[in-house]
Amino acid sequence: MLNIKKILSLSAIILTLLAQPATHTAFAKETANLLYLGSWDGEVSTVQQILQNKGYFNHEVTGYYGQITKTAVKDFQRDSNIKIDGIVGSQTRAKLYDNSYTQDDLYWLSRIVHAEAQGEGYSGMLAVANCVLNRVTSSEFPNTIKGVIFDTKYGVQYQPTANGAIYNTPSATAVNASKSALEGVNNVGKSLYFFNPQKATSNWISKNRTYYKTIGNHAFYL
Repeated sequence: MLNIKKILSLSAIILTLLAQPATHTAFAKETANLLYLGSWDGEVSTVQQILQNKGYFNHEVTGYYGQITKTAVKDFQRDSNIKIDGIVGSQTRAKLYDNSYTQDDLYWLSRIVHAEAQGEGYSGMLAVANCVLNRVTSSEFPNTIKGVIFDTKYGVQYQPTANGAIYNTPSATAVNASKSALEGVNNVGKSLYFFNPQKATSNWISKNRTYYKTIGNHAFYL
Protein backbone atom coordinates (compact mmCIF):
# COMPACT_ATOMS: atom_id res chain seq x y z
CA MET A 1 0.00 0.00 0.00
CA LEU A 2 2.89 2.32 0.84
CA ASN A 3 4.53 1.71 -2.51
CA ILE A 4 1.30 2.58 -4.31
CA LYS A 5 1.12 5.88 -2.40
CA LYS A 6 4.71 6.66 -3.33
CA ILE A 7 4.01 5.86 -6.97
CA LEU A 8 0.90 8.03 -6.99
CA SER A 9 2.79 10.88 -5.32
CA LEU A 10 5.66 10.59 -7.77
CA SER A 11 3.20 10.53 -10.68
CA ALA A 12 1.56 13.71 -9.42
CA ILE A 13 4.93 15.46 -9.23
CA ILE A 14 5.83 14.34 -12.75
CA LEU A 15 2.49 15.54 -14.12
CA THR A 16 2.99 18.90 -12.41
CA LEU A 17 6.45 19.30 -13.88
CA LEU A 18 5.23 18.32 -17.34
CA ALA A 19 2.44 20.90 -17.16
CA GLN A 20 4.76 23.77 -16.27
CA PRO A 21 6.51 24.17 -19.65
CA ALA A 22 3.14 24.48 -21.40
CA THR A 23 2.10 27.18 -18.94
CA HIS A 24 5.35 29.03 -19.43
CA THR A 25 5.03 28.68 -23.20
CA ALA A 26 1.51 30.11 -23.15
CA PHE A 27 2.63 32.99 -20.95
CA ALA A 28 5.62 33.68 -23.18
CA LYS A 29 3.41 33.63 -26.27
CA GLU A 30 0.92 36.02 -24.69
CA THR A 31 3.70 38.39 -23.64
CA ALA A 32 5.27 38.28 -27.10
CA ASN A 33 2.00 39.52 -28.59
CA LEU A 34 1.93 42.61 -26.40
CA LEU A 35 3.13 46.05 -27.44
CA TYR A 36 4.22 48.29 -24.57
CA LEU A 37 6.65 51.02 -23.55
CA GLY A 38 10.00 50.21 -25.14
CA SER A 39 8.64 47.95 -27.92
CA TRP A 40 10.18 48.51 -31.31
CA ASP A 41 8.88 46.59 -34.33
CA GLY A 42 6.84 46.88 -37.50
CA GLU A 43 3.47 46.68 -35.81
CA VAL A 44 4.26 49.68 -33.62
CA SER A 45 4.39 51.77 -36.80
CA THR A 46 1.03 50.36 -37.86
CA VAL A 47 -0.49 51.11 -34.46
CA GLN A 48 0.90 54.65 -34.53
CA GLN A 49 -0.55 55.17 -38.02
CA ILE A 50 -3.97 53.90 -36.95
CA LEU A 51 -3.91 56.09 -33.84
CA GLN A 52 -2.89 59.01 -36.02
CA ASN A 53 -5.78 58.32 -38.41
CA LYS A 54 -8.16 58.24 -35.46
CA GLY A 55 -6.83 61.52 -34.09
CA TYR A 56 -4.96 60.21 -31.02
CA PHE A 57 -1.34 60.37 -32.22
CA ASN A 58 -0.25 63.69 -33.71
CA HIS A 59 3.43 62.91 -34.17
CA GLU A 60 5.79 61.28 -36.64
CA VAL A 61 5.38 57.53 -37.10
CA THR A 62 8.65 56.06 -35.81
CA GLY A 63 8.04 52.41 -34.97
CA TYR A 64 9.17 53.03 -31.39
CA TYR A 65 6.67 52.63 -28.55
CA GLY A 66 7.61 55.61 -26.40
CA GLN A 67 5.72 57.62 -23.80
CA ILE A 68 3.82 59.61 -26.44
CA THR A 69 2.54 56.39 -28.00
CA LYS A 70 1.61 54.99 -24.61
CA THR A 71 -0.38 58.14 -23.78
CA ALA A 72 -2.17 57.92 -27.14
CA VAL A 73 -3.03 54.27 -26.50
CA LYS A 74 -4.39 55.11 -23.03
CA ASP A 75 -6.55 57.90 -24.48
CA PHE A 76 -7.88 55.48 -27.09
CA GLN A 77 -8.56 52.84 -24.44
CA ARG A 78 -10.40 55.37 -22.31
CA ASP A 79 -12.65 56.39 -25.20
CA SER A 80 -13.19 52.75 -26.13
CA ASN A 81 -14.28 51.81 -22.58
CA ILE A 82 -11.64 49.11 -22.19
CA LYS A 83 -8.87 48.57 -19.65
CA ILE A 84 -6.61 51.65 -19.52
CA ASP A 85 -3.05 50.38 -19.17
CA GLY A 86 -1.24 51.80 -22.19
CA ILE A 87 -0.50 48.30 -23.47
CA VAL A 88 -1.66 46.95 -26.82
CA GLY A 89 -2.96 43.47 -26.07
CA SER A 90 -5.70 41.39 -27.70
CA GLN A 91 -8.59 43.62 -26.58
CA THR A 92 -6.96 46.91 -27.54
CA ARG A 93 -5.68 45.44 -30.81
CA ALA A 94 -9.19 44.27 -31.74
CA LYS A 95 -10.57 47.76 -31.13
CA LEU A 96 -7.77 49.44 -33.05
CA TYR A 97 -8.16 47.21 -36.08
CA ASP A 98 -11.96 47.35 -36.06
CA ASN A 99 -12.46 49.20 -39.33
CA SER A 100 -15.54 47.36 -40.46
CA TYR A 101 -17.21 48.63 -43.62
CA THR A 102 -20.06 47.51 -45.81
CA GLN A 103 -19.98 46.39 -49.43
CA ASP A 104 -22.01 49.49 -50.20
CA ASP A 105 -19.19 51.61 -48.74
CA LEU A 106 -16.63 49.86 -50.95
CA TYR A 107 -18.94 50.03 -53.98
CA TRP A 108 -19.28 53.82 -53.92
CA LEU A 109 -15.78 54.66 -52.68
CA SER A 110 -14.05 52.56 -55.34
CA ARG A 111 -16.20 54.14 -58.04
CA ILE A 112 -15.47 57.73 -57.08
CA VAL A 113 -11.78 56.87 -56.72
CA HIS A 114 -11.71 55.31 -60.17
CA ALA A 115 -13.61 58.20 -61.73
CA GLU A 116 -11.50 60.92 -60.10
CA ALA A 117 -8.07 59.29 -60.29
CA GLN A 118 -8.30 57.04 -63.34
CA GLY A 119 -4.85 56.47 -64.82
CA GLU A 120 -3.04 57.17 -61.55
CA GLY A 121 -1.19 54.66 -59.42
CA TYR A 122 -2.13 53.20 -56.05
CA SER A 123 -0.88 56.16 -53.97
CA GLY A 124 -2.86 58.68 -55.99
CA MET A 125 -6.02 56.63 -55.69
CA LEU A 126 -5.44 56.02 -51.99
CA ALA A 127 -5.14 59.77 -51.46
CA VAL A 128 -8.47 60.46 -53.17
CA ALA A 129 -10.14 57.69 -51.15
CA ASN A 130 -8.88 59.16 -47.88
CA CYS A 131 -10.00 62.64 -48.82
CA VAL A 132 -13.54 61.29 -49.27
CA LEU A 133 -13.38 59.40 -45.95
CA ASN A 134 -12.11 62.50 -44.15
CA ARG A 135 -15.28 64.27 -45.23
CA VAL A 136 -17.37 61.44 -43.79
CA THR A 137 -15.86 62.04 -40.35
CA SER A 138 -16.04 65.84 -40.66
CA SER A 139 -19.04 67.71 -39.24
CA GLU A 140 -19.02 69.89 -42.37
CA PHE A 141 -20.20 67.08 -44.64
CA PRO A 142 -22.66 64.14 -44.71
CA ASN A 143 -21.71 61.18 -42.50
CA THR A 144 -21.84 58.43 -45.13
CA ILE A 145 -19.61 57.73 -48.13
CA LYS A 146 -22.50 57.85 -50.59
CA GLY A 147 -23.82 61.00 -48.93
CA VAL A 148 -20.43 62.73 -49.31
CA ILE A 149 -20.07 61.69 -52.94
CA PHE A 150 -23.51 62.95 -53.96
CA ASP A 151 -23.49 66.00 -51.67
CA THR A 152 -24.83 69.12 -53.44
CA LYS A 153 -25.24 71.47 -50.48
CA TYR A 154 -22.74 73.90 -51.97
CA GLY A 155 -23.05 72.63 -55.51
CA VAL A 156 -21.82 69.40 -57.10
CA GLN A 157 -18.76 68.26 -55.15
CA TYR A 158 -17.50 65.59 -57.53
CA GLN A 159 -17.95 66.03 -61.28
CA PRO A 160 -18.27 62.28 -61.97
CA THR A 161 -21.67 62.36 -60.25
CA ALA A 162 -22.82 64.88 -62.84
CA ASN A 163 -21.32 63.35 -65.98
CA GLY A 164 -22.14 59.73 -65.09
CA ALA A 165 -18.56 58.51 -64.71
CA ILE A 166 -19.38 57.55 -61.11
CA TYR A 167 -21.17 54.48 -62.46
CA ASN A 168 -18.19 53.09 -64.38
CA THR A 169 -16.69 49.80 -63.19
CA PRO A 170 -13.63 50.54 -61.03
CA SER A 171 -10.19 49.13 -61.75
CA ALA A 172 -8.55 46.58 -59.47
CA THR A 173 -6.17 49.32 -58.25
CA ALA A 174 -9.11 51.57 -57.36
CA VAL A 175 -10.74 48.76 -55.39
CA ASN A 176 -7.52 47.88 -53.56
CA ALA A 177 -6.78 51.51 -52.72
CA SER A 178 -10.34 51.95 -51.44
CA LYS A 179 -10.06 48.85 -49.26
CA SER A 180 -6.78 50.11 -47.80
CA ALA A 181 -8.32 53.48 -47.00
CA LEU A 182 -11.33 51.84 -45.37
CA GLU A 183 -8.93 49.73 -43.28
CA GLY A 184 -7.11 52.80 -41.98
CA VAL A 185 -4.20 53.42 -44.36
CA ASN A 186 -3.89 57.19 -44.84
CA ASN A 187 -1.44 59.22 -46.93
CA VAL A 188 -3.11 62.67 -46.94
CA GLY A 189 -3.64 63.38 -43.26
CA LYS A 190 -6.91 65.25 -42.67
CA SER A 191 -7.23 66.72 -46.16
CA LEU A 192 -10.81 67.46 -47.20
CA TYR A 193 -10.26 68.91 -50.66
CA PHE A 194 -8.32 68.02 -53.81
CA PHE A 195 -8.15 69.15 -57.40
CA ASN A 196 -6.11 68.64 -60.54
CA PRO A 197 -4.25 71.91 -61.25
CA GLN A 198 -4.06 71.00 -64.95
CA LYS A 199 -7.83 70.64 -65.29
CA ALA A 200 -9.34 72.86 -62.59
CA THR A 201 -11.69 75.61 -63.76
CA SER A 202 -11.87 77.26 -60.33
CA ASN A 203 -9.17 78.35 -57.90
CA TRP A 204 -11.47 78.56 -54.87
CA ILE A 205 -9.73 75.67 -53.06
CA SER A 206 -6.22 77.07 -53.45
CA LYS A 207 -7.35 80.50 -52.29
CA ASN A 208 -9.41 79.39 -49.30
CA ARG A 209 -7.90 76.17 -47.96
CA THR A 210 -4.47 75.23 -46.57
CA TYR A 211 -2.22 73.28 -48.95
CA TYR A 212 -1.09 69.89 -47.63
CA LYS A 213 0.71 68.00 -50.39
CA THR A 214 0.57 66.85 -54.00
CA ILE A 215 0.20 63.18 -54.87
CA GLY A 216 -0.09 62.04 -58.45
CA ASN A 217 -2.11 64.54 -60.47
CA HIS A 218 -3.90 66.07 -57.49
CA ALA A 219 -3.08 68.76 -54.96
CA PHE A 220 -4.62 68.14 -51.53
CA TYR A 221 -5.83 70.78 -49.09
CA LEU A 222 -6.98 70.73 -45.46
